[in-house]
Amino acid sequence: LADALCEWYHMHMETVKKREKNIFLVCPAAHIAAIISAAVIVAHLALRHNRGLMAKLSETVVRPAHRALALFWSHIGFSAAECLIALFAVTMIAYIIYKLIRIVRGGDRLRQAYSALMTLAAAGLSVYALFCVLWGVYYYGDDFETMSGIRAEKISTQQLELVTRYFAARLNEYGESVRKDENGLYAVTADELIEKSPEVFSVTERRFACLEGPDIAVKGVCFSRVMSYLDFTGFFFPFTAEANVNTDCPTSSLAATIAHELSHQRGVAKEQEANFTAVMACLDYGDTDYCYSACRLAYIHLGNALYGEDREAWAEIYSGLSDFVKRDLKMESEYWKQFETPVQTVSNAVYEGFLQSYDQELGLKSYGACVDLLVNYYEAQAAEYFENIEIE
Repeated sequence: LADALCEWYHMHMETVKKREKNIFLVCPAAHIAAIISAAVIVAHLALRHNRGLMAKLSETVVRPAHRALALFWSHIGFSAAECLIALFAVTMIAYIIYKLIRIVRGGDRLRQAYSALMTLAAAGLSVYALFCVLWGVYYYGDDFETMSGIRAEKISTQQLELVTRYFAARLNEYGESVRKDENGLYAVTADELIEKSPEVFSVTERRFACLEGPDIAVKGVCFSRVMSYLDFTGFFFPFTAEANVNTDCPTSSLAATIAHELSHQRGVAKEQEANFTAVMACLDYGDTDYCYSACRLAYIHLGNALYGEDREAWAEIYSGLSDFVKRDLKMESEYWKQFETPVQTVSNAVYEGFLQSYDQELGLKSYGACVDLLVNYYEAQAAEYFENIEIE
């Protein structure tokens, strides 16, 4: 019996030694997750310029998945995305602290360090691989221009001026009708705007089948102040398919932000197209607050473009804005100035890099690249609007 036990012990120790030499067995689950995730990422990078394949994946896999996820998470009244992000961050921090304690206390420190790094790498790769599948494919399939037939063709300064005047005039009109407080400032609350959000695309999605999606509300983020420091007004979270908005920033811009994030929820990935579809959906919807916010968004981007082309024309149009609109624009500018910190600079640099990594060469400037779409689509309406004014 003693000989048998001794033999078993030696065999067991040999097995332990072999296991210690096999780096895969240090953390097999992490290695498997990392290998699978890396394979998905490599496949995405290799195949993402295959437009037909990406379009097929978008329509048959991603859009149905987003619809199901959005409907599932709509049954809870808070942002699951915000909770998951916080939980992931806390879990990673707790894991790092735990591993550091194990390493400091000793006992095969090299194995502990490798296990920690491999697990963190696997977690990061897994998240990014899932992101590539649930969002990255949209950038390389059929975009809104292709599916809708609306083209962002080159425009002249005269066309730009006309449409800028049009949105400035409409901004003044809607500005007269929105609710104001005792100080003459925009007084509609974030909750009121969010409550209306399921209806925003009800008209537009009937005209453009590519914009069909679940008619559910966006979600306000509890840590909205943190979003302001990061220079974010909203975000779409592809893992839960929730459209999330910053409720700390001035509410006069919130309705357009809501529509922008709902555009992402409906598969519009490019920022310039999401801005354009946001303006179009809000105006189609017809609600005064949403129309005001849409005209405000359109005027800002059109005005910025016109400022660079014809400063005198821009100054003339700006001088024609009502006192309420000017005060509203100034208030928002002052709000964002307080967040001009190194944190915002780093956040913008990271997000710019992210956009460019998906071949969005304009980076953050892509938000304002909706100008060509706005001018091409609204030029005829603008001309008719001013003709009617002249007749009257």
